[in-house]
Amino acid sequence: MISYWKCKDGFSEINQWKSGCWIRVTKPTDEDLSLLKERFAMPLDFTNDAQDNEERPRVDHEDNWLLVFIRVPRKRADEDGETVFSTAPLAVLIRDDVFITVSYYDNEVLDDFIRWSQRRHINSCKGYDLLVSLMLSTSVWYLKYLKQMKAMMNAAEERLEEKMDNDQLMRMMGLGKYLIYFITSLKGNATVLARIKLRVRSLPHDEDLLEDAEIETQQAIDTAEIYSNILERQQETYSSVIGNNLNRIMKTLTVVTILLMI
Repeated sequence: MISYWKCKDGFSEINQWKSGCWIRVTKPTDEDLSLLKERFAMPLDFTNDAQDNEERPRVDHEDNWLLVFIRVPRKRADEDGETVFSTAPLAVLIRDDVFITVSYYDNEVLDDFIRWSQRRHINSCKGYDLLVSLMLSTSVWYLKYLKQMKAMMNAAEERLEEKMDNDQLMRMMGLGKYLIYFITSLKGNATVLARIKLRVRSLPHDEDLLEDAEIETQQAIDTAEIYSNILERQQETYSSVIGNNLNRIMKTLTVVTILLMI
């Protein structure tokens, strides 16, 4: 699906493309991509890479296009109703007055960014500033999801203090995996942001916006690493407790076995 968004008192959808507008492409069909290829000479090889859920954050150039991949956070429920966190690639293509994003995966980042722009009555956001704004919004959503993961860690810890439960232990292991995904994606985004900063140094851009994006991204990295370290230590503690309980049980069984032998 292709939609066009113009920034005037916040982003609002328009019927057709206008210079400087944001072309938002979500789960595109072959017809959508062919249309963009014909009208804007968009490099299809790059957009096809957006289907790969393992695509890493990077910056590339092709035929006057600036091609950027960032990774955005996602949250969904699995078949058992458990919350699953992950990340997904978002492709951004910039050339002159053309700005295109391509996403094959559902996420809350872009819709929330549009609502935020409307609440803040943003009147100008395009090109590199729009890219940096999307990266800032992405980092904010990482922090939101990290807070939810922290709450899940606390809830699991409280249940484990009452009773050792395999389901809670597996849930904490799953949270550790999600944190690793977040840390890896955030560090990749930070590298992309650093390269963008070098590129726009001599171009007109919002310096405060770029600084905010850097701060939020680093804060998200630090938060994810802190939670990951805390979770790792908790798991080591629970492993020690389980080992001690097992030793006590084995000692008891040994005593009973000796008595029976006698």
